[in-house]
Amino acid sequence: LEQKYDKLCEFCKKHKPKLCCVIYGILITAYLVAVTAACSLNFQRALPLFIITVLVTLFVCWDFLTAKYKDRIAAFFSPGETYLEKHWFWLKWVLWTVVILAVICWLIFDTAKLGSRQLISFSGLVLYVFLTFIFSKHPTNVAWRPVFSGIGMQFILGLLILRTKVGFDAFNWLGIQIQTFLEYSDTGAKFVFGDKYTDHFFAFKVLPLVVFFSTVMSMLYHLGFMQWLTGKVGWVMQIFMGTTPVESLVAAGNIFVGMTESPLLVRPYLPYITKSELHAVMTAGFATIAGSVLGAYISFGVSASHLLTASVMSAPASLAMSKLFWPETETPTITLANGLQMAKSESKNLLEAASQGASASIQLVANIAVNLISFLSLLAFLDSVLSWMGNLFDYPQLSFENICAYVFMPFSFMMGVDWEDSFTVGGLLGYKTFFNEFLAYERLSELIHNREKGGSMYVNGVKQYMTVRSEIIATYALCGFANFGSLGLVIGGLTCIAPSRKKEIAGGAFRAMIAGTVACFMTACVAGMLTAPALEVPCQVLLENAFNSTDFPANSTQLVECCQQFFS
Repeated sequence: LEQKYDKLCEFCKKHKPKLCCVIYGILITAYLVAVTAACSLNFQRALPLFIITVLVTLFVCWDFLTAKYKDRIAAFFSPGETYLEKHWFWLKWVLWTVVILAVICWLIFDTAKLGSRQLISFSGLVLYVFLTFIFSKHPTNVAWRPVFSGIGMQFILGLLILRTKVGFDAFNWLGIQIQTFLEYSDTGAKFVFGDKYTDHFFAFKVLPLVVFFSTVMSMLYHLGFMQWLTGKVGWVMQIFMGTTPVESLVAAGNIFVGMTESPLLVRPYLPYITKSELHAVMTAGFATIAGSVLGAYISFGVSASHLLTASVMSAPASLAMSKLFWPETETPTITLANGLQMAKSESKNLLEAASQGASASIQLVANIAVNLISFLSLLAFLDSVLSWMGNLFDYPQLSFENICAYVFMPFSFMMGVDWEDSFTVGGLLGYKTFFNEFLAYERLSELIHNREKGGSMYVNGVKQYMTVRSEIIATYALCGFANFGSLGLVIGGLTCIAPSRKKEIAGGAFRAMIAGTVACFMTACVAGMLTAPALEVPCQVLLENAFNSTDFPANSTQLVECCQQFFS
């Protein structure tokens, strides 16, 4: 038996490639048969599975073709590349003319159709780019291709997601699936904390989401899926924007993981990147949020589809603002020709990866909990002190939120927020900048719940909720880690990864935080430009007014939408 077993092992080793092909072939055939059977039974029900299968097939075929026929593909496209290089001077001006005319025409027709509020958001976008250029580190060295192509990418992504039915439905469906997926964390929370775990909503409902998501991300990282997906997104940004591989890859990674985890993808290269690239790495972290906390914000009641859209749109915006705020003045050593190898998972198997992901989330969960305890306590103390000081001058309603509202009000108004809501959004931006985005989203969720319940918009002169448009813009503006608490986190995390760059990291972190904040504001501006008018008045209030009025209201479209909402 032992001799036969040894012979079998030798046979398997000798013919391992062929055996693997046979096994993979059987599994793929079985999967395709299952997909075909599901589609034949009910195609509508199996549509998501069919789309995922088609996309995966296309990407696998693309990877295979580029790996095997890389030289032939390059030779095929080389005449076009040569032609572009030869005639780029006049083609560049033709392209810019077409783009400018297209933007002007779009603004004219869109303003005529939807009103002038979109123009305020467009003006805000131009203003933020201008201010960033004025305070740039090297204004005369700005390369405008990454800036305008980054804004263009942002606009195209927003247009596809917010204005097209297919894009909106796709992201809405994805948001629903993520919400459903995250609800499975309730099983573990219920087992550990008991049936009444929702009584302590944040501790036993929200924080377990972070643990669950961290575990799943660790498993995907072990399988190589995250590296593959990040590589594809980074490659698109690199080709489209002309940025270097390192900064493109880190910006893509920040869509899915945190500001201290994404630089680990390019850890070996960090000591050799330029100051501008290092600034871009930090800016990308400040301008986006981690997937692990995305679930927590969704559990607050913030729109999942808008959070996903904001995470994707802020990635190119972070590179655009970084290259405008700190232009490249050195020659990058890590280029496409050198190739880029991403770090691999250190876990030996999938179970170990899951365990490591859960264990790694302990520090994140503890960090979130203690920061919220300390920040909320400090905020209550600060509000009490400010109220006491304000009472000396007959202004007892003075608070930290009021001060932030006046400071950030111009910025929120230029994003396209309604004037009466700009003070409220300004307060949210102050919470996010000086404390963290958790506090800001928690406050935003209260405003959303108040609007959904209906009732009076003002109580004792205090606004209880905002319009839907203002909520959407605020969701995009808050979607980033750009705050003073994260400043220390970035400096400490990157210094551990690249100790030799400690001085440059500390020197550029504050500028990166400002660039990340502006990138979030620009994403909010694009959202304000592309968000179509929605039903602003709660249905309960609108129908009550309609039933109590003697004349039928002029705007019957809103009534139809209300009835459709109640019917569905």
